[in-house]
Amino acid sequence: MAYVLKIRARYRSDATGREVLLPAVFTESGLVLSHLRYLAAHLGRSQAWRSKSVAALIRLIKYINANVEYYNSATELLRGFQAALNGGSFNQTTLEDPSGLYWRPLTAENASSVLWYITHYTDWLSRQSAYSSIRINGFRKATSTEARLNWCAYYNKERHVFLNYLNSYGRVSEEVWRVRDVKADERLVGLINSAVRFPESKIDDLMRIGFVRRDNRGASVFNEERPDYKGQAITMLMHYGGVRRSEALQLYLQDVMVDKVRGEALVRVYHPSLGRSPDEAYSTRGEYLAIRFRLKPRNQYLVTERLHLGWKRPLLTNSREGYFAVSFFPPEKAVEFLSVFTNYLKFQRVSPPEYENHPYAFTNCYGAPETAKNFSRLHKAAVERLELKHCKQLGTTEHGHRHAYGYRLSEYGFTPLEIKVAMHHRAISSQQVYTQKSDEDVRKYMRSSYERNH
Repeated sequence: MAYVLKIRARYRSDATGREVLLPAVFTESGLVLSHLRYLAAHLGRSQAWRSKSVAALIRLIKYINANVEYYNSATELLRGFQAALNGGSFNQTTLEDPSGLYWRPLTAENASSVLWYITHYTDWLSRQSAYSSIRINGFRKATSTEARLNWCAYYNKERHVFLNYLNSYGRVSEEVWRVRDVKADERLVGLINSAVRFPESKIDDLMRIGFVRRDNRGASVFNEERPDYKGQAITMLMHYGGVRRSEALQLYLQDVMVDKVRGEALVRVYHPSLGRSPDEAYSTRGEYLAIRFRLKPRNQYLVTERLHLGWKRPLLTNSREGYFAVSFFPPEKAVEFLSVFTNYLKFQRVSPPEYENHPYAFTNCYGAPETAKNFSRLHKAAVERLELKHCKQLGTTEHGHRHAYGYRLSEYGFTPLEIKVAMHHRAISSQQVYTQKSDEDVRKYMRSSYERNH
């Protein structure tokens, strides 16, 4: 019986002790080794990227298993796959689905994303020297998952059947006549989504009333003597420093320093594995974590593992040492952050047990490194204490603070290039989503402009 599962696999490419834990696709024919090798060839990509690639391949294999008897070629099947992504797999009148997939229609953006991941994989597969030797039978007669995927790669190479997204702009003239047979549906065209940011009018209340500690009876204590310094410090890094949640949680204790002249915090966010080690005995943080603590950089854990944190490849301030410096705005928030962080270290930080030691600044109640999931829970509770809804569309999730930071820089007259540098973007266009006016902003400007002229 045909089936497909997502599992975890330890991958080694040579006889050394080096290995990497990767998500993998397992079928009745065994591991899809070509995809495992493909992921291993792209170790610089994020864990989220790998998970999405696996999910896309699983979708394709499920469709092949359910429909292979209905198609004689990979091209025909891939057209059907694209149609099922965009339109769903069931009859919209009877709601019946003989294939058993019962897929709901994806948005044009999500369908394009699935096809992009399949394209990237099959383009890579078609370039491998051994891929043609596995293609021993016709697509319909092929009995193994690997053989059918190699047929997909063959048609991808010969007919360009997937999305033609991978060509650079410099190759447009060469590729103008090479059009993919299978394309995603038309996407909706519009402006960049407006910045959904945390409301500035609520940030002080969030710090003072939202982030509070609980006593032994579980009742919240709403006074200045029992603030949650950890929640305040992480949120200040996001709201006034533009730092992502994952970047804040990867800080070491040594990454927060003191400018003794100004009396403010100097915060550096290092690359999780390639950044300079705080101990000169080790060249990188990856080596430091492995030898001193038997840990991996947190962006190398699988998405399903507790210690996993993402890494968005920000533009680094110092590429030699592998870090970027946090720029607080307004500047006085660097002084305020130092006070909050100092109080956290003095009164609330739980040191890790000796047998589970680690260098991370923010810990949970057991001394283990704080996780993204737990901080999200704390942030949600803090927001709801203000009787606000914790919702991405309202800007009240953690990422809304980074949006508020970018928008604040724009409101104070920073240029797009200056905002790019402050937010550590690689491309100047990346800051547009943070600085674009919302519909409400435009309406307010219209009202004030009308009132000034009447």
